[in-house]
Formats: sequence, structure tokens, C-alpha cells
Amino acid sequence: MVAAGSGAGPLEGVTVLEVGVFMAAPFATMQLADLGARVVKVEPTDGDPTRATGPFLAEGVSSPFARLNRGKESVVLDLKSEDGRAAFLRLAGAADVLVENLRPGALQRLGLGADALRAVHPHLVYASGSGFGQDGPLASLPGLDIMAQARSGLMSITGAPEGEPAKVGVPLCDLVCGLYLAMAVLAALHERARTGVGQSIDVSLQESGVSLAVWEAGRWFATGEVPQRLGSAHQSQAPYQAVRTADGWATLGAITPKTWAGLCRALDLADLFDDARFATSSTRHALREEVVGRVEGATSQLPTTEVVRRLEAEGVPCAPIADFGQVFTDEHLAARDFFWDAQHPVVGPVRQLGSPMRFSRSSTQRGGAGPDLGTGTREALLSVDYTEQEVDALLASGAAGVRA
Repeated sequence: MVAAGSGAGPLEGVTVLEVGVFMAAPFATMQLADLGARVVKVEPTDGDPTRATGPFLAEGVSSPFARLNRGKESVVLDLKSEDGRAAFLRLAGAADVLVENLRPGALQRLGLGADALRAVHPHLVYASGSGFGQDGPLASLPGLDIMAQARSGLMSITGAPEGEPAKVGVPLCDLVCGLYLAMAVLAALHERARTGVGQSIDVSLQESGVSLAVWEAGRWFATGEVPQRLGSAHQSQAPYQAVRTADGWATLGAITPKTWAGLCRALDLADLFDDARFATSSTRHALREEVVGRVEGATSQLPTTEVVRRLEAEGVPCAPIADFGQVFTDEHLAARDFFWDAQHPVVGPVRQLGSPMRFSRSSTQRGGAGPDLGTGTREALLSVDYTEQEVDALLASGAAGVRA
């Protein structure tokens, strides 16, 4: 594999405008920046609200923002002003892609919706992320991640069987929506290479969440049974879940004949293996509580490291449950150079999560940490043929802005 940051990215030469807040659009454009695209983040005078989200690395320097917006340029434009909109239109004309996740209709009311921009710039790929899509009965509702997790069904199956509904620990619908946006952009660029014409893209957080319910759809459409919360257990196979150890938890998956036999050997459960009731994964699932009770009777007497050692020796898929302090110092991830430092002009190196995409010829890019507000305004406007005097006038009028 080519080392990250050591060569050109596969999207070198592609320019992306982002009008994004919080997660979905910024996460999408972070992927595109990692792949080598130039990303120009257009912000209002008070910036993306993520800038005000702590913890802070220094005064006004948000730690989450510095990671989510790495490799981007920040341009401040007042899109409610005529001059600000004119500047935005000129930037759009020089861009290949626009990615936004404002509430549906927000940009359209400013005359900057997909139809208006693509009428002037038919080459433009205009990608919109939102809570519930650009149309339909719920389109106008605010669509935060937790609302999408609720309406997508994900919260109904997350958590302990007798516990309260829980959201997934990360903002899953936001993040998956961002990934779908990025994937759709790549598909639209590929199609534009054939036709010369861009198109509009509509991705919602809710549908992104529902798209993940592969096992749940398989059950409901086949049987009409509504899936329920199972904790860490699998929907249809066993044992496949977290089990208690003497000092914590481990996960295991012994669902094939070979791995089931290996688990029983590793934990000295020969009688469990010989019991015909547990001969298949399906029958073990039907009697899951009994099976897991017997397995935990053995694992709970051993430390996690010993459980994992025994299971690995028998070829049984397993893993300790790591907290993020352990993840962020993980030897395997360090050996694969997953974590890296992006430079910030105020705070210096800012540790980053790497891109999971690795290429044999191209390289994922490692740009600077999320930029200070407006630091790219002047350069971006000059790149679309504004003169120095015109930029100065825009700055003086408040239609554009920079941070000194």
C-alpha cells in the first residue's frame, strides 16, 4: 500500500463546496478531502456551530471541529446579502460538487437551491443531506441524529432486553448519511464523466438508518415478527455476543460447527458439545439463555486475557471489549499508522483518526487541522477572478469575512 499522504489522492483536481453544519455534510466532505479533493467550507460570519462545541484545544479552537474539518479551507460569506450570494455563485461555477445539510428549502429560499444553481452551472453535482429527505410529510421537521435513530427503528433494537431504548453510542445516522453522501457524489461524478452533466442527490438520515436493518428486515418481511432489543446478542445465531469474564467482558462468535466445537474445548464444556439440543446454531439460538448461561459460567471464572487466549488457540472468533482509551493507544492501529497529527496554526499538532481507505497506487491525504474561521476567504475569491480591490470591498461590506 502507498503510505497515506505520500502521493496524489484519487480525487485530485476535484473541487467541492460545503455548506455544512455539525456532522453529515462535514463528515462527507472530510472523506472527499481525505481522497484528495479540494474542499471549500462556506460558513456564516459566526461559523459552523461545531466550532462552539468542546472540549477546546485553545480559546476558540474546538477539538471536534479540528478533526471533522481537516484538510478544508474556510470561506466566510453572508448568503443573505446580494454580494455574498453572487460570490457563492461564482465559487459554485468553479466547483464540481456542492454538499449541504441545511434544513430542506433553506438554500432554495436564498435562490441557491439545486434547480437554481444547476440551471446556471449544469455540470454541478448538488448533494443534499437532511433528516428526512427533501420531500415527504416529514421533510420540514428538524432532523437530528437521535430523531433519525428513533424513526429508523435503530433505537428500538439497541439496549438490554428489559432496559430502555438506547441510541447507538456514536451519531450513527449522521455518520452513515455522510458516507452515503460521499459515495453518491463519487457515483455522480463518474456518471458526469460520461454525460458532461451533473445531477442532484438527496440522502436522509432516517433512510440511512433504515438501510442498515438488514437482519431485521429479513425477519419482519419473512415472518411479520417485530425485532426486539437483544443487548449484544445476534438476531438469529448463538452464541454470538458479549460474555462476562472475571474482570470484564469479551465477545465471541461460535456459530459454525468448527468454532462451536472449539469453544467447548477451550472452556472445558464437553457435556455442552455432546448435548444434541445444541447441535446447530439455530437450535442454540432458540435456547440462547441456557447456552450463554453455561458459557458465562466458565468465562466468568477466568480473566479476559485468558478467555481470549484460550478461544484464539482454538480458532474461535473473539475479542476483548476495549474502551476508547485502549483503542486510541492500540498497538495494531499504531503499527498500521492509523493515527496521525495534523498541524494547526495556534495549537500545533492535533491527533487525527486515520482514513480506513487504503490504496495501492493513490494515497489518502493528510491535510491541516480544521481551519480557523474565514482564513481561506481571500484566496478562494481571488481564485474565481475577484480582484484584490473587489475582495477588500466585500470584506468591508460584511458580505465576506476573515479572521485576522
